[in-house]
Amino acid sequence: MAKILVVVHQDTSNPGLVGQKLVARGYQLDIRCPALGDPLPTTLADHAATVIFGGPMSANDDSTLPFIHQELQWIPTALAANKPYLGICLGAQLLARVLGAAVAPHPEGFKEIGYYPITPTRQGCDRFPQPMSVYQWHGEGFELPKGAVALATGNNFEHQAYCYGDAAYGLQFHPEITTPLIDEWTTRGADQLTGLGVYSRDQQFKQHQQLGAEVNGWLDRFLDQWLTASWAERMSA
Repeated sequence: MAKILVVVHQDTSNPGLVGQKLVARGYQLDIRCPALGDPLPTTLADHAATVIFGGPMSANDDSTLPFIHQELQWIPTALAANKPYLGICLGAQLLARVLGAAVAPHPEGFKEIGYYPITPTRQGCDRFPQPMSVYQWHGEGFELPKGAVALATGNNFEHQAYCYGDAAYGLQFHPEITTPLIDEWTTRGADQLTGLGVYSRDQQFKQHQQLGAEVNGWLDRFLDQWLTASWAERMSA
């Protein structure tokens, strides 16, 4: 069974809907948490792809959190393997930093917690066929790295999705979200539910009930494109 390396950042982390869909496609999840001392592989010879998930820490915390430094040093290994890489929220910001782009808070202190609309770019229409609302939980955003292609944009944090080469993707939002994860995140992170751009716990449940099905369907298509199209492109190169 092919393995996908899954990097998480807390002992309570859960790959959610993304993990469920990868398992349903026949992959085994090799879940590692460098924050708890788990090593990252020196090669991806035994893995078909990598997914780096989010967390409450910053991609700029490499001087104070050794595991953030470790991941920033390791991501070039994933890129050199030319296998599918998917960075979600913090994972997208770490990739952006590795590629030379800045990660920073919104200049007006705005956060996005809850569902927010994103719009595909002209280059992103094959990955994002139409505008949709997606679940967010972040207070920092990133510049578009040099050499990357913007796939989707937002009103408050411009860069919401990008690709670098054929295989590496970064998503600012959280397609893995499920109702149980909203329950967990809004409980554990209740202190974060204040300020500009934050929807209440009850609002988030209502949003997910109304908007989650569209993201679910999009995620199926995206994962198939991410896993199979990038393989096909490399094999034909």
